[in-house]
Amino acid sequence: MTATAEVGAAWQGLAPAKTNLFLRILAREEGGYHQIESLFQALSLADAVRLELTPAEEGITLEVSGVPADSLGPLNENLMVRVARSFLESAAPRVGAWGLRMTLDKVIPHGAGLGGGSSDAATVLLGLAALFPGALEPQALLTLGARTGSDVPFFLAGGPLALVWGRGGRVLPLPPLPRCPVVILQPARRISTPMAYARLAEHRQAAGLVDAGPRRLGGWSSWDAIAQEAANDFEVALAPIYPELPHLHTLLREAGACWSLMSGSGSAVIGFFPGGVPDPFPWEVWDMQAPGTPRPDLYVAHTQTGVESTTNPRSGGPGG
Repeated sequence: MTATAEVGAAWQGLAPAKTNLFLRILAREEGGYHQIESLFQALSLADAVRLELTPAEEGITLEVSGVPADSLGPLNENLMVRVARSFLESAAPRVGAWGLRMTLDKVIPHGAGLGGGSSDAATVLLGLAALFPGALEPQALLTLGARTGSDVPFFLAGGPLALVWGRGGRVLPLPPLPRCPVVILQPARRISTPMAYARLAEHRQAAGLVDAGPRRLGGWSSWDAIAQEAANDFEVALAPIYPELPHLHTLLREAGACWSLMSGSGSAVIGFFPGGVPDPFPWEVWDMQAPGTPRPDLYVAHTQTGVESTTNPRSGGPGG
């Protein structure tokens, strides 16, 4: 049993969001999973996670602030709870039986394609590994994370920029890019990942397209090079059911973004502002092109160049 573990021992950390600087959806496996090819970039926008060890009979609990209690789904299906249970069960032969009290200050919008759930789960794994040093080997930790969510291995890797492919479990850390301010726009619409994949399959079938194949990769050493690669395969497939999408891109472009891109399977759209974010933000552009449509939530953040740049900002809210 780990000698340093004791009831009341606590750990806390930040769970950063990510975006995809490009995202290609490759072949679909027989089991239903899709292969991807993507460049992941960590952002300063982050949830806050706190863990506290409790007696085994108290079980695993999770308290959430920042969003309505029921917005993240049933407790037993939450990735934080699932990964905590898996870790404690796997580590029990070495550390004994434990309960865990978890608190989550939710800042990253859910259903946005920003990897918040996976990042929260990865942060739980990192925290438990710190509370129970040596309880699980690093490879066992990675395997457990990959089983929990396809984005978890990227967050466990710890670097701000990485090439990710396969189901998300193959991660190649890359030298970080310079810090770049970003604006994240999150409309009221939420897009589920399964629905996004279904729409993509329908689009490709209707267009007579086959699954995308691999390409030659590399050369991502500057934001100019990234801008030439920035594309998301989901965008064209989701366009018919996502009428706000072109308005979000137009708003960001008019605000001075060098380029913008939907993150993951949506629905957040991120604008990149190497020269800085304008203040005030030109909301009149949105009001003119989408009259009567609520303004999206706006988050101002920046790309990470290292773990020290993670922060826990709050949204300015619609038009904030």
